[in-house]
Amino acid sequence: MRISSRFTIATHALVCIEHFGKQHKVTSAFIAESVNVNPVVIRRILGQLKDANIVSIEAGVGGASIVGNPADITLLDVFSAVEGEDYEMFRFHDNPNPNCEVGRNIHAILDGELEAARKAFERRLEATTLQDLVDHLDAKLA
Repeated sequence: MRISSRFTIATHALVCIEHFGKQHKVTSAFIAESVNVNPVVIRRILGQLKDANIVSIEAGVGGASIVGNPADITLLDVFSAVEGEDYEMFRFHDNPNPNCEVGRNIHAILDGELEAARKAFERRLEATTLQDLVDHLDAKLA
């Protein structure tokens, strides 16, 4: 299983916005320098976060800011914003052999386990907020 880097880039961007936003205009170029990616990548992700009402973006070089309270924004909110609500965590192989005892029954014995793993993943992301990450950063910097 491999989740795209959009999630970690989006989280990195949000921590930058919250950490630096009081003293700097946090633009896509500013964030891109911290993430070490092209600003176009950041603009695309910020657009997704804006669509999810997690950030607001001022036109031009106005910068980005967090909408609402960082303690109310969970990592699941961020993940859902950039990966979509119907992301496919586990891609099942296409054609198990129906003539094989295992192939015929693999979905019945494995689908529930995979769904339980997905739910555990989502619960963990839901338990951590943007504020938790900012607090952790502040503690590391102190």
